[in-house]
Amino acid sequence: MLDKLESIKIRWKNLEQKLSDPSLVADMSNYKKVNKEYRDLEPIVEAYEVYKNLLSNISFNRETLNTEKDPEMRELAKMELDETEAQLEPLEEEIRKLLIPKDPEDDKNAILEIRGGTGGDEASIFAGDLYRMYMKYCEVKGWRTTVMNQTLGSAGGFKEVVIEVEGDGVYGVLKYESGVHRVQRVPDTESQGRVHTSAATVAVLPEAEEVDVDINMGDIRRDVFRASGAGGQHVNRTESAVRVTHIPTNTVVECQDGRSQIQNFESAMKVLRSRIYEKALAVHNEAIASKRKTMVSSGDRSAKIRTYNYPQGRVTDHRINLTMYNLDAIMNGDIQEIIDKLIFEENAEKMKEGGI
Repeated sequence: MLDKLESIKIRWKNLEQKLSDPSLVADMSNYKKVNKEYRDLEPIVEAYEVYKNLLSNISFNRETLNTEKDPEMRELAKMELDETEAQLEPLEEEIRKLLIPKDPEDDKNAILEIRGGTGGDEASIFAGDLYRMYMKYCEVKGWRTTVMNQTLGSAGGFKEVVIEVEGDGVYGVLKYESGVHRVQRVPDTESQGRVHTSAATVAVLPEAEEVDVDINMGDIRRDVFRASGAGGQHVNRTESAVRVTHIPTNTVVECQDGRSQIQNFESAMKVLRSRIYEKALAVHNEAIASKRKTMVSSGDRSAKIRTYNYPQGRVTDHRINLTMYNLDAIMNGDIQEIIDKLIFEENAEKMKEGGI
């Protein structure tokens, strides 16, 4: 581990020198990347310096115990050795966590897409329940949410809803929610009291900036139409809704919740960039996802990740065989414990892979 830490420190020093280069400052895009890597490595370098000092003190006190004859000096060395050795294991564990490779997408904002799946009206209602769950979770986290597009279900909820989520490390947290969410309960429309199984699909995309995806506007077809559903007095009066099609990939995005064509076009392009960016990332992430059971977010979106069983008040995350009996709290946005356990499992697998 010392060799790895020393190489990181050398890399950090090189980045420090680069940041003082006027030519780098002139290239703002590259400057941001270098500065981000520098800041990401800084906590590791700081921990490494503490670790080296701790090892030096342990070595010194052990040497003192082996060579010193004075009882008082030996007692002092023994006390200091006990104190420093007690600090060693927690510090090594902290450093191991810092050495876990970080997904460069984790700091990005996210596009959260929820769609009703199998189950008809009940699936749309469940998609609405998931929407409320995530909105309450985002509120607790202090994240800003903006509904970019929605198609209401005929009996409530959503056939589809697309939300932009902005805040610190949004994608790195919400990415664990991608996949098929299944619900088992008695629908309001069920007269016989039978439990039905329905599903909704959640997709979490890292929000791509223009520098991430270069889209040729000549490849974009733009159509406008009258908005429908919720949205205020402007709905159905003007052709404010926008549909953009990326012709090379046949990727289609609709947005109608903005107040104007311009606003909806900007929102649609934001979603389009993120979808194209995610497709490019998927090629790289597929191999990783096949090894890590927690990383369904970057792999197969058709995978069933979680079941919400209302009769038993039970929620099961199938990726890590986690079962909890606090369904009401979870549906009210209390999903942090589930996400924390998924992060822990993934980090453990990363540490194992990297020999940390």
